[in-house]
Amino acid sequence: MLYLVLLLVLAAFGLLVTALVSGVTAWAWGSVVASVAAALLLFADWFLRRRRALAADPDPAADGEVGRPDAGEHTGAAGAAREKVVTGHEDDEDAGDATAKVASPAEPSTGPGASTGAPGEEDTDAADLLIVAALESEVRVVDEHPRYHLAECTWLTGSATLRLPVREARELGFTPCGRCGPDRSLAAAHRADRAR
Repeated sequence: MLYLVLLLVLAAFGLLVTALVSGVTAWAWGSVVASVAAALLLFADWFLRRRRALAADPDPAADGEVGRPDAGEHTGAAGAAREKVVTGHEDDEDAGDATAKVASPAEPSTGPGASTGAPGEEDTDAADLLIVAALESEVRVVDEHPRYHLAECTWLTGSATLRLPVREARELGFTPCGRCGPDRSLAAAHRADRAR
């Protein structure tokens, strides 16, 4: 069905170019009709996929992923990882007690390998953000993770880190760690240095 949509979009583009070159409005209207038909086919395809997914799993909200057509499908590596987190055990013979492998809320998992213990983003004050955006103070980042941290952040325990100036980390799209609060700490240190 998507190939038909692509064909209709290309036809609409061809009709539009023809209308612009020739000045005949009928070609432009043909372009509009082809575009609307492509949009209707896309909507019909989405609706049919969603209905099939709901028929396969009538309660997609149980997974916490409302609105995704594949919410009930736990296939592939991502599905296996999700099942592993939920059940807390692996499929090997020495899995042991499943409850012992699940991290307790009082002792959150640390390090980049712990998907459930990943820190949230620090809620940075606007004044601190203005200060931090220009600082050259060093922060730590972990490859493939969106947060930057202070060197003493507990989440970094046992992980390979890269050192970057906080200004550069911000420019690269990293956000501050909610656990160690680098923006608040670096801005406070900068203010203390300026006060001296």
